[in-house]
Amino acid sequence: MVFDIAASVELGLNRVNDPARLRAGALSAEGGGTIRREDEVAMLRFRPAATSDRGLVRQNNEDSGYASAGLLLVADGVGGNAAGEVASASVAHVIALFVLESRERQDPVALLSDAVGYAFAHLSDGVRRDPARAGMATTLTALLADGEGFTLAHVGDSRGYLLRGPVLQQLTRDDTFVQDLIDAGRITRQDVSTHPYRSVVVRSIAADSAPVVSIARVALESGDRVLLCSDGLTDVVPDDLIAELLDDGSPTTAAQRLVDAALAAGGRDNVTCIVGDVDEGNPHVRNGALVGAHRNPVNLIDPAAALTQSLARGAAAG
Repeated sequence: MVFDIAASVELGLNRVNDPARLRAGALSAEGGGTIRREDEVAMLRFRPAATSDRGLVRQNNEDSGYASAGLLLVADGVGGNAAGEVASASVAHVIALFVLESRERQDPVALLSDAVGYAFAHLSDGVRRDPARAGMATTLTALLADGEGFTLAHVGDSRGYLLRGPVLQQLTRDDTFVQDLIDAGRITRQDVSTHPYRSVVVRSIAADSAPVVSIARVALESGDRVLLCSDGLTDVVPDDLIAELLDDGSPTTAAQRLVDAALAAGGRDNVTCIVGDVDEGNPHVRNGALVGAHRNPVNLIDPAAALTQSLARGAAAG
């Protein structure tokens, strides 16, 4: 079953601290025998998996991904622009560093906002260093677990989905020309696949203008499964099939089956799938998986500068 709420990223806002989950005075033993009062809300994290493929047509992979207990992220270098792999890898690197070097209990919305702001400055610096990179840009969809809830940052046409039980919900709105036409009532969703401007992204993180990124808290609960993906999946695999494949097996199995489905449908674009199961545990860990262009340090503009900035931000906010 698919439930489309693409017009809003504010799914479940103000439900992070659900009173139904808080029963004062009770004690519980969780899994390994840990005892806690049930008026203490458990920390939630991701059990993640990440898979990326350049597809069957493209010569290189301009997608980047990152997956850890505390952060899921996908970035897709905007097609047709110079150095898309540099844009996606560098933005993914900056966001991951800012989260890794942050202190616990920092404002997650401010953290992601600051990370995006520096990512923009970082891309601008990359163009100044190499004018051949002019025009590079990337989408970004990132989901942060901070121990008290979850925060979603989004710009572009990569997508975030939530699978809760049998229901698949789209968490993000596509920042595309055709989505604007749909919202204005000028075309229907059935018209998108044949529209001549279906690939035009109207918002992204670029080097030449400050980005407009949607950042909002979202309510997730233990047992949920989330998917972040590039349009290499959603352009060729319908939501009903995404729901079916996402509901199958472990996060690793689901991510691979989704990528395989995109390849079976023609694989005309890079495809990246980041899958995370929400369960109890500490999200503040320092290890994560890199996929796509993010794996190649040649694609990073200035890793040392990004690290210095993230450390300074973490110390100042702490």
